[in-house]
Amino acid sequence: MATTDRQATTLALAHALSAAERGLAVIPLSRTKLPALRSPHRSLSPDRSPDRSAGLGSPDPAGPEPALPPCHGECGRPGHGVYDATTDPARIRELFAAAPWATGYGIACGLPPYRLIGVDLDVKSGTDSTAALRELALRHLFTIPPTVVVLTPSGGRHLWLTGPPDAVIPNSASRLAPGIDIRGAGGYLVGPGSRTDHGVYATAPGTEHLVPAPCPPSLLRLLLPPPRAPHPATHPSVGNRGQGLVQFVLAAHEGQRNTRLFWAACRAYENGIGRALRAPLIDAAVHTGLTEHEARATIASAARMTGHHP
Repeated sequence: MATTDRQATTLALAHALSAAERGLAVIPLSRTKLPALRSPHRSLSPDRSPDRSAGLGSPDPAGPEPALPPCHGECGRPGHGVYDATTDPARIRELFAAAPWATGYGIACGLPPYRLIGVDLDVKSGTDSTAALRELALRHLFTIPPTVVVLTPSGGRHLWLTGPPDAVIPNSASRLAPGIDIRGAGGYLVGPGSRTDHGVYATAPGTEHLVPAPCPPSLLRLLLPPPRAPHPATHPSVGNRGQGLVQFVLAAHEGQRNTRLFWAACRAYENGIGRALRAPLIDAAVHTGLTEHEARATIASAARMTGHHP
């Protein structure tokens, strides 16, 4: 390994440890901005069938077994991308020791205490993402508060915002506007001090000592996933106006239950049927696997965000 690469790895580890001290969970990244550690489940057994020990199924005389659920680190081995993210200094050192080619680090989004939401303002393909964000802010009446800003080698910017504990923000690319990508739950941001093939990421002057600012409520609503086409409701006490919202919650899969419930509750309160729809929404959320306490807390948060009393 070249001396410059060793220096880059040493600096990346130092920056990653510093970020972890602030409560930010990190993983090592390669020069391509991808997780530096290869998945331990990518190898195939000699008979060309996936090895069951890798969590991908195994050969069977009667035919192939159904694939096992994807592993998110339950196997205890590194190489699960953002699911390896940690604030434990000893574990961070282990991850970097296993990836001596790492020259950067990623910061996991959506995790406590900050529950980071990354607004990636790109400049590729001639898009003016900054102007697009400004237009969105004018149209939806929000302003971006002073917060951490990371400058990318290409001339773009990453804005660090925080989300509430009961809203799961999905990742998206140019859904809000051309050139604006969102890093949410399951995503990560390249940390300042990382070196990539295109250059170094750096904190913008004047924002080094800031903490990530709360995401404006109007912007947060834009970041939540849109609903699917409504279907007839299955709850007997819901009128026509609430059928689609309840069915939207009932269709939630694991990992999106809180997001769907929060979105549906916001729409219900905005349409003046929040109180009437509270019980059906709680029942629907419990049906998907949330506890009643979690459902009530999420709906209460939606009520507050839309200016209503829980």
